[in-house]
Amino acid sequence: MQAEQPQSNISKRPRVLVFDSGVGGLSICREIIARTANIQLDYLSDNAAFPYGEKTAEQLIDRASRVLLSACKQLNPDIVVIACNTASTVVLPHLRTQLSMPIVGVVPAIKTAAALCKSNTFALLATPGTVSRDYTQQLINEHAENHKIIRVGSSELVKHIEAHIHGQPIDSNYLLTVVKQLTEQVDGDKIDTVVLGCTHFPLISEYFKAIKPNWQWIDSGLAIAERVNNLLTMTDAIKKTAQETSHANTAHQLWLTQPNDQQSTLDSYIASYLSDGSFSASQILTID
Repeated sequence: MQAEQPQSNISKRPRVLVFDSGVGGLSICREIIARTANIQLDYLSDNAAFPYGEKTAEQLIDRASRVLLSACKQLNPDIVVIACNTASTVVLPHLRTQLSMPIVGVVPAIKTAAALCKSNTFALLATPGTVSRDYTQQLINEHAENHKIIRVGSSELVKHIEAHIHGQPIDSNYLLTVVKQLTEQVDGDKIDTVVLGCTHFPLISEYFKAIKPNWQWIDSGLAIAERVNNLLTMTDAIKKTAQETSHANTAHQLWLTQPNDQQSTLDSYIASYLSDGSFSASQILTID
């Protein structure tokens, strides 16, 4: 469906658009909702093009730009969050030339891992695209040059989590094999910290913590939520609106780019994961 054109942002609560190819960005949504009051949050899953982690840089720029430009035209957000490490490492520079509102990207928490790591060896678990991108290497050069980083890229793990969200059980044996891919590499026995470099992965972090409770499993969710909150409070009109709507009920919206045969299962998962019933039933957003 074509989204209704919203009223002027001065007369409504601040609107945040969170974007991903699947539903991994829900991990970012939960952090934002927990730390930012009085916002309207739109979560857009480009499920018609899932997964992004297997696409070339050119394909990502073309698809993600087209979807986000269309979504911003319809939803008129105050802030856009690209809740996908793969897309953020490629698409951000292009989008910032096309859109006037602040755009927040999600990148692997390399700097945090380097600060927390005690053994001087940590792992990056992400998609193949994120693991191999020049931008990721730049983060490592800037913040972890003297650390040993063990990298594993897995599109299968992303698909496994997406299937779980749509009703399939988690295969604990499969997760054990993922962890073994880390520990069996050179210096894998020295790992004490793992960067979850895909927003899908924090959705099942409790399973990983059960396998390796002595490791630190970290992601970018908290940092992104704090960045969004800071950007909102920097805007006088948004601060004024937040004060005026402090007692209003909050209803967030999930948008998909194509129908999903398991939409009711997805809606139930979101209600359980966010625990506050704040999301309305998913709808389809027509992309120009």
